Amino acid sequence: MKLLPILILSALVSACWPTSISFKDKGSMPEEWQEFSVKTLDNQAPNAPISYAIQLSEDIKDGIQNKTRLRLNPKSQSGEVQIEGLISSYQVNPIAIQGPDEAAKNRLTIATSYTILITKPEEKEMKLTSTRFADYDSNQDLASVEAALIEEINQQIVQDIINKLLSNW
Repeated sequence: MKLLPILILSALVSACWPTSISFKDKGSMPEEWQEFSVKTLDNQAPNAPISYAIQLSEDIKDGIQNKTRLRLNPKSQSGEVQIEGLISSYQVNPIAIQGPDEAAKNRLTIATSYTILITKPEEKEMKLTSTRFADYDSNQDLASVEAALIEEINQQIVQDIINKLLSNW
């Protein structure tokens, strides 16, 4: 008699137990989506570093490959998901003003816009605008912290794109 409740409980627990665990997306995108492409972004921000458009484009490719099941198609404008966009703004502004002409912190803000063309299961075009920022102490020179700030902002921008892909198809 004592064995029957244990068997029932173990059957219930095993029925609810996950069959696999993964950090990659396997089911929230249409099955038709297999490949994606990213056209190198157009840099229209006059203050942005010359290589920034290439760096962000590569970060987008890496992020989508690492966090979704999509594979990169190296041909521009190929695949079921095609991403192109531009960097519209790259600005440093003072924040946390302490005195008449003194700021405690500065903020690097980067604004980007994307067009995402979906070719399957039905043709669709999605738009995305992402504006992200990172703060740094005003006693630091931008050149000494810029690489770390860009990395932080790029991670946020890439996540915005992935969220758009996973939530708005």
